[in-house]
Amino acid sequence: MKSILKQISDNTRKKEKSYSEAIKEEIMNPSTSKDRRSFLKKAAFGGIALGGLMHLSFEDTIAQTTSNVQRSSNPSDLKITDMRYALTAVMGGTAIIRIDTNQGIYGLGEVRDGADPRYALMLKSRILGLNPCNVELIFKIIRQFGGQSRQAGGVCAVEMALWDLCGKAYGVPVWQLLGGRYRDKIRLYADTPEAKSPEEQKKLIKYRTEDQGYTWLKMDLSVSELINIPGTLVNQKYWMENGDLKQWQGGFMSYENTKHPFTQIQITDKGLEELARIVENIRNLIGYDIPISTDHYGHFDLNNGIRLGRALEKYRLAWMEDIISWELTDQWKTMSDALETPLLTGEDIYLLKNFKPLLDIHAIDIAHPDLATSGGILETKRIGDYAEELGIAMAIHQAGTPVSFMADVHCAAATQNFLVCEHHSVDVSWWEDLVKTTDGRQLITKGFATVPLSAPGLGIELNDDEVKKHISPKANGYFEPTPEWNEKRSHDRLWS
Repeated sequence: MKSILKQISDNTRKKEKSYSEAIKEEIMNPSTSKDRRSFLKKAAFGGIALGGLMHLSFEDTIAQTTSNVQRSSNPSDLKITDMRYALTAVMGGTAIIRIDTNQGIYGLGEVRDGADPRYALMLKSRILGLNPCNVELIFKIIRQFGGQSRQAGGVCAVEMALWDLCGKAYGVPVWQLLGGRYRDKIRLYADTPEAKSPEEQKKLIKYRTEDQGYTWLKMDLSVSELINIPGTLVNQKYWMENGDLKQWQGGFMSYENTKHPFTQIQITDKGLEELARIVENIRNLIGYDIPISTDHYGHFDLNNGIRLGRALEKYRLAWMEDIISWELTDQWKTMSDALETPLLTGEDIYLLKNFKPLLDIHAIDIAHPDLATSGGILETKRIGDYAEELGIAMAIHQAGTPVSFMADVHCAAATQNFLVCEHHSVDVSWWEDLVKTTDGRQLITKGFATVPLSAPGLGIELNDDEVKKHISPKANGYFEPTPEWNEKRSHDRLWS
């Protein structure tokens, strides 16, 4: 046994010597900034002097090397030492970030789907050397670098990872740090994309409700369904591109990027009948026990939104989502007053202060933040709590990896007026395999996510082998070093 320990000690000494020499070389490099040089001296090995292990006794070296460097009993001494990322293939490219510390524990976060990982990487220089358990303090440091929709992806990714780290450091689930939980399982709604035929649509719905056990569905109901049916749309041909009214890519003045009031697309009575028929078919298939929400209608103005809403009211939709863009507060209020169907928006809104105009005048019936845009876990809970005081419910939008999904689970568990959370990757067979739960629970069971009752942090670890199978073709390695983002190069204060 002692020979094995001696071998461990010798190997560790070699590694420490190599690492120590690399650190010393960076410190001595004239191009290394003063702040970076100071940080390296303080942060290396969690406060152990450079090369410190080289001078320890045999017994002390064994104690150090077999401690797994996970001193979660010392959260006040935690320091952030690194940030790296891996770009997954989820939703065409969704980045998971990892924030490392001087004690060997790390936190996982996620940059929102479709957002550039550099939104997170540029924050690295602002957080190196800080204690990750000071979540709110760090959030206030980086909050100014977030914006609406995907521009908030970096701030939210860091905030998620900080809560994961904090929970691990103190040995408790994130929901406990938010004040406790209201529920042990989180209801999910299954996103159901448009299908090429009614038969294919039935298969998608059957898989969700019967095979997977989901009790809430959301379906796309786009004007794209009408483009091949004469007499259903006005002014469609002007905007058509490759036979479609595309909603997701295009130039600045294309249909995709033209705001709803400015397209002059109108739906005729025949078009309204066709869209109502689609919803009626789904209702006839699943009955009224399962709520149905609708989304992705296309870009048309509030008048057409009201006409569509009235045509669908008899089917008792759970909500109509993002009929127009979120910032048109007065128009949302006009629609809300005109319709009995609940209206919902919010997945592209950053921070509670930008939700307040909609909530204060009851322009929407349900707040719908995406935690990877809204500001992260605590800010989303604040949004929910504020809405609750006004008698407004909260649902959560989610279209990423299991990392942001679990951040949603903890937030939902700790927020009383929560209704339901989206699961966007129901048809992706490998999605759940990207992570493993640290307490052995199932991630999703019969349309509900299980709240981890004792697992620290988010309650998951990456399944590295599986994640590597599903790395984006655009990825540059797997959690590769990011030293080019270490140096802060600007003065960030917003006031004089």
